[in-house]
Amino acid sequence: MLPSSGGRRLVVLIRRTAVATAGNPFQPQPPTARFSHRYFSTPAATAPRPEPYHNTVSYLVNSCGLSPAAAAATAAAVASRRMRISTVKADANLALLRRHGFSDAQIALLLRSAPNLLIVDADKIIRPKLEFFDSLGIPIDWLLNKPVLERSLNQHIIPSVEFLRGILGTNANIRTAISRHPHALLFDVEKKMRPALQALRRHGLSEEAISKLVLSQMGVLRLAPNRIAEIFEHLEELGIPSSDSRFVRAYVVMSCYSREAWLRKVALYRSLGVSEGELREAFKTQPSILALSEETIKRKLRFFLDELKFDLSDVMRRPVFLAYSLEKCILPRCAVLSVLMREGKIKQDVDLFSALTGSSKIFIKKYVSSYAGNVPDVIEAYEGKIKFEGFQNQMV
Repeated sequence: MLPSSGGRRLVVLIRRTAVATAGNPFQPQPPTARFSHRYFSTPAATAPRPEPYHNTVSYLVNSCGLSPAAAAATAAAVASRRMRISTVKADANLALLRRHGFSDAQIALLLRSAPNLLIVDADKIIRPKLEFFDSLGIPIDWLLNKPVLERSLNQHIIPSVEFLRGILGTNANIRTAISRHPHALLFDVEKKMRPALQALRRHGLSEEAISKLVLSQMGVLRLAPNRIAEIFEHLEELGIPSSDSRFVRAYVVMSCYSREAWLRKVALYRSLGVSEGELREAFKTQPSILALSEETIKRKLRFFLDELKFDLSDVMRRPVFLAYSLEKCILPRCAVLSVLMREGKIKQDVDLFSALTGSSKIFIKKYVSSYAGNVPDVIEAYEGKIKFEGFQNQMV
């Protein structure tokens, strides 16, 4: 235990740090000591498994297609719930799942998260849920790896969907929202989703904006009201009020990260030479730059600065550069331009900013289709078969 005076000093330091950085979401916190506690225990000797466990493992392997390891894990889950599997009932339930289009591989995944589907009544419990999701047009693979089929149809699933319908309106919008965040069907309406919705309304967000927000990132409905309020405050400080057309995109990005994770990314950009003002304006234009992983941020900036010799300020004035995929967009385009320069088809002082940030349709028409007849390598370069190895004597 820390001495009492040392403990008081640590508390004061933490409080001072929090006060110093609370007002500016783009001002990284000063480094503070991090403490981690790990607890280890010596595993007890494994008790022999009872015979029903081994029977369950054998059934899961032979009838459900699970691997021995997955079958053992599922059997352990069955045993922990004090369930006994009747092969007659399990066979009927598996047959029902297969009639509804589940493959053996999908059934294996499903049972790992919802093992009690083997013991419940197929016609009373499973069939109504499958028919309900089918009526919404929700595909089978969205129900895998999530225990949603274990939830009560009348007490959880239908109330959740109807709550979402009140926000999103149509089945098509509900499908889109769930496809982007399948775990949202597990959220509790009264404990999570309704308080979040009320908080969004309290802060003045219009019903149209709430619908767009939930459609883009249904995870906002699991945020605590105080976190929702904090994000509103941060975006206001950045000059993005709720009435701004950019608000929803910015809110989606900020809602996906804790304040600590957010500040780490801000600190990374600042450590790479980006000013607070540059980062603020870039975020307002392209919020997704702070959704990138830290490694991706470093890799992209390293490529633009070291390989393409761009100025950092030019990149940050065009933050769409950071949003584009290096592998799928930037590198193939650079490879095409390099091939055309090598063949003397375009000048080496081509406007790289325009060429690399224009739409794919325009780029293909201007640099691929136009030259494919005389320079077939442009097709292979665009498809990634010819790698970009740098521009020679490139002038930007």
